[in-house]
Parts: sequence; structure tokens; C-alpha cells
Amino acid sequence: MKPSWIAALLALGGGLAWGLCFGRVPLPLVPWFGLAPLILLLWAPRPALLGFLHGFAAWWVSLSWIVPTLVTFGGIARPLSVVLTSLLVAYLALFHAVFAALAAPIWRRRGLLRLVALPAIWVALEWVRTLLFGGFPWNLAAYAWVDVPGALPVSAWIGAYGVSFLAVLSSTAVAVGLERLRPQERLRWEPLAAGLAVPLLLLPLAGRWSLRLEEAEQGRELSGAGGTVRLIQPNIPNLVGWDPQIVMRNYRKVIDLSSESCQPGSLVIWPESASWPFTYGVDPMLTRDLQAMLDRGCTVLFNSSHPEQEYFYNSAFLLTPGKEAVRYDKRHLVPFGEYVPFRGVFSFVDKLARNAGEFRPSKRMVLLPWQNERLGMAICYEVVYPGEVAELTRAGATILVTITNDAWYGDTAAPWQHFRAARFRAAENRRTLLRAAITGVSAWVDPDGSVRSDLGVFREGIIRARVAGRTGVTPYAERPWLVPLLCSLFAAGAVGSVLLSRRRQGGRKS
Repeated sequence: MKPSWIAALLALGGGLAWGLCFGRVPLPLVPWFGLAPLILLLWAPRPALLGFLHGFAAWWVSLSWIVPTLVTFGGIARPLSVVLTSLLVAYLALFHAVFAALAAPIWRRRGLLRLVALPAIWVALEWVRTLLFGGFPWNLAAYAWVDVPGALPVSAWIGAYGVSFLAVLSSTAVAVGLERLRPQERLRWEPLAAGLAVPLLLLPLAGRWSLRLEEAEQGRELSGAGGTVRLIQPNIPNLVGWDPQIVMRNYRKVIDLSSESCQPGSLVIWPESASWPFTYGVDPMLTRDLQAMLDRGCTVLFNSSHPEQEYFYNSAFLLTPGKEAVRYDKRHLVPFGEYVPFRGVFSFVDKLARNAGEFRPSKRMVLLPWQNERLGMAICYEVVYPGEVAELTRAGATILVTITNDAWYGDTAAPWQHFRAARFRAAENRRTLLRAAITGVSAWVDPDGSVRSDLGVFREGIIRARVAGRTGVTPYAERPWLVPLLCSLFAAGAVGSVLLSRRRQGGRKS
């Protein structure tokens, strides 16, 4: 690890590799050992600094799409956009730095305990990142494993945090096997076998076992029963500026696709912002077009802002023929988009979202009734919060629905990163998940997290599905806090024991 700049380059290179695991297409093998370079650097001096460099590179690679978003839709100069993105990246890199600082003493003590302690520390910090300052549970380590066999199905038992544990366990095992590798020494196969047996052998078996249990209990979907659903993807980009002709052309595209999909008894789902800038209950044209669809016998689920006094709610409305409208209001808002923290200090970012800073989070959880089902809604960013989606399932949601507008991010990794999180929510809760995105990725996701049908970015079309809901609550959804809590307690115990041992050794020397 000498000179120190070599260690710094290794940290940056390892971060680059880890960030690429969250690209548009997940890398096939790198996620199994992607964190091994960071773990091996725990032997080097100043591990916290190296951890920060690793995190800075990883998050810059995976969040680089923020810069063009700020430039295009925020009207912010590119240099300032780079500075603002760097501030967010630096904040997220601190979690890598804290991981390295806490893990280094444990790593240097050797022993197989570190195979458990290091993944536990990582998961504990992911949990803190989910909760701190409103939370940013983006790109959990688990999402790099979206294509690892068994990872999605087993999340019904251990959740994304548990899969993150396994991902870091795998990298730790590789690092243990390589740490003493010298020309005159052999590779240490014992820790490699111990750490890699789970993802390579046991995980697929556990996934198949859990799915067989579900199939035995839930036969309704396999029988072909269920309701007809149409997911609309109009491929409408966000406008820069205002052009009434383009606005009306986009709106008519949504209405035409919906009319094509509208059949008696079917559920037509619009993505977030599909009716913008028209507001339900305010603009007669939107109300009239929706009523025409109801008259044809279909149910419509759509997004619209809902004014209430001086505030707005970001809402999803369910309109069913012959019934009153049911409304779900978004509970978890996007910072600097739907509201502005420390308004006045950061007022220059108000224009990043329509009505920025004027939205209010709802304190009510509402399930939307459709036929014999109860739809659990997650609007855009809400789907990345595992515990909040699990709350919908515990409340009785039989099908999960998420609507989003990822057009802000263009044809980048962002829509796919968002989609991977949604796939984990389906698998964690063993629920069919229906996703309507205005420019993609729209999808019909099965309860095991596999994709039945999807429309990629910047494609126009309709996804036709026939779905039946499920009842029952998975072990994860019943207690979504259990795995991260156990990891946090174990991590605290491991770090505490090292500190206590150091204090005792210091007392003996004195």
C-alpha cells in the first residue's frame, strides 16, 4: 500500500467498479466481489479517507445523471450543477468513510468474525441512510444483485437489507481469501468457500424453496383468474418552456392510448404527470375525458395535484363507474423537488419541480379498491422505501402499484436504478407490482420480482396484463425492521468489543 497515492488510486478504482454495478445493465459477476477492493484497503493507513474516496467515485458514477437534470430542468449552470452534485456525493461518501473507520479495527484482528461483522456494519449504515434527513435509500447493495439467482425470491424472508448483507458477505469472503496472497503462498480457499457458498449454492435453493411455499398457498394467479389491467406509457418528455400546442398534443396522446385500452371492467393506469398541466376537478376538459372513459365501463387510475388551501397534494385518483372517486395522497415527498428544505437558503432550486415547495405530505394511508382487490399505491420516490411499502401490505394491499415520472433523467441509469428498487418491493411482499412510467420503465412484475412484461426508456406503448392479488404477509413485510436492527446490534457489539479490547491492552501497557 506504499506509496499512499497507490492506495488512493485503488480506492477510486474500486469505487468506479462498484458504481458501475448500478448502471443501465447490471454487471454479471462484479457485484459478487465488487466491494473487495475497499475491504482490502482496510489494511492501509487512514482507511476512513480511502473509504471516502471509494464512496465519492462510486456515487459519482452512479448519480452522474443528476448534473444534466439540474442543467436542463433547473436552469442551473453546469459548473454549479457539478458543485451541487458533488455535495450530495460527498455526503453519501461519508457512509463509506464511516464503514471503513468502523470496519478497519475488526478487519485487522483477523478471524472469521469479520465475515459477519463487516456486512452487518454496511447494512446498519444503509439503514441509517434510509432514515437520516428524510432518507436516501437509493442503490442499496442488494440492487446490484438483482440478477443473482435467488436474491429476489429470498428477499421475502430477509428483505433488501438482508440481500445487501449477503452481497457484502460475498465481497468480504473474497477479500479474506486474497489478503495474504503472495507469490509464495496459496489462495485461501476456506473463507472463499464459506462466503461464496451462500450466493452461489444456497441462495438459489432458498429462493426456489420459498417460491414453492408460496405456490402451495397461493394458487389463484396460476389459475388465470384476475382482472384486466392496461399500463399506459405515452413517452412524453418533460417540457423546457411552455408551448400550448405541444401540451395539447401530449395530452391527446394519453387520451388516445387510454381510449384504445378502455374496455368494460378493465383498469387503465396512467403514469405520474400524464395529465399535466391539467388538474382533476379544476379543468373541465380533463373531467370530461375521464367521464367518457367511465361511461365506456373502464376504471381509471391517474395522477393529479390536489389543491387544498395554500398547499397541494401529489395524489392518485381511482375513478370507477358508478362509484365515488377515491384519492391517495403521497406520503413521502422528494426533497428539492416537491418541497425545499431550508427554504430561502436553497430557493434557487425551486424551479426543479412544478409547484416546488408547495406540496404537503399526507399522514393518511389509503388503499384503493378495485373489484376484489385493494391497491397499495407508491408514487414515484415512495417505492424506494422498503418499510413503507411493507406497511401497505400489512394494511391489506393485494396488488402494488407505482406510478412515476422519470422523464427528468433521460436515457440514463436513473430509470433502471428506480426500477430495480421496485422489483425488490414486489419480491419482498410477494405481490404483483404494476409500474406505469411516463417515458419508461413501465412493467408488470411478478410476486417473485421477475419481469413479466416491460417497456424500456423512450418507448410508447401499452402493457396488457391480467392479474390477481394475493393475501397474507411475508416474514419480511411483517417485521421489515428486524434484519437491519439485528445487523445494527451486531455491528455495535463488534465495534464495542474491539474498542474495549484496545482499552484493556492500553491499560496493560501503561
